[in-house]
Amino acid sequence: MLRVENLNQYYGGSHILRGLSFDVPMGKVTTLLGRNGVGKTTLLKTLMGLVPAKAGSVHFGEQDITRAPSHARVRAGIGFVPQGREIFPRLTVAENLEMGLATRPASAEVPARIFEMFPVLKQMMRRRGGDLSGGQQQQLAIGRALAPGPKLLILDEPTEGIQPSIIKDIERAIRALASSGEMAILLVEQYYDFARSLADHYLVMERGEIVMRGEGANMDADGVRERLAV
Repeated sequence: MLRVENLNQYYGGSHILRGLSFDVPMGKVTTLLGRNGVGKTTLLKTLMGLVPAKAGSVHFGEQDITRAPSHARVRAGIGFVPQGREIFPRLTVAENLEMGLATRPASAEVPARIFEMFPVLKQMMRRRGGDLSGGQQQQLAIGRALAPGPKLLILDEPTEGIQPSIIKDIERAIRALASSGEMAILLVEQYYDFARSLADHYLVMERGEIVMRGEGANMDADGVRERLAV
């Protein structure tokens, strides 16, 4: 569903992303791990068109989206949950979810499965987003990204600052989305156990490069945890 080939990115004179190549297949969770500062968030911003790629290519399905603007990528079927959630705090839960439908026809409604995955959102439709807990805001951010029915869901550290009970809810939701076969998922995460529990495939980044990759079931045997601790 997503194919990245020889992707390079610079900030000033610093070479941030160094020839990245990887695939994110349909119906699978591809987990990207790495310590702070290795380029994970820069990669996601490049994938979403928030910063232009300096070299290389990004294909989504059969489309070359390397130079496409962000709104075109969303319209094509990419959902993005940014680090820090970035919901609209002064809008209600209902209004935040409706913002996710901006690329859909005016008659489009928020899919019922979002409320099946995150029942608390149904209970708090009239509450302002800023009044929710951090975990509830994360559920709202994921729901907003899912509202238009994406074919690829990108999540940037969804467990950051979240209480354990809601981490379990998010884990169940991601697993259900992947097992449905309806979308590909790229999960960027530092919480090793969470990443391992969900990964069909894994990638490890260091200094802007992918230094390890493999099957999620082999992460322990491959020494991924130890590599991240170095």
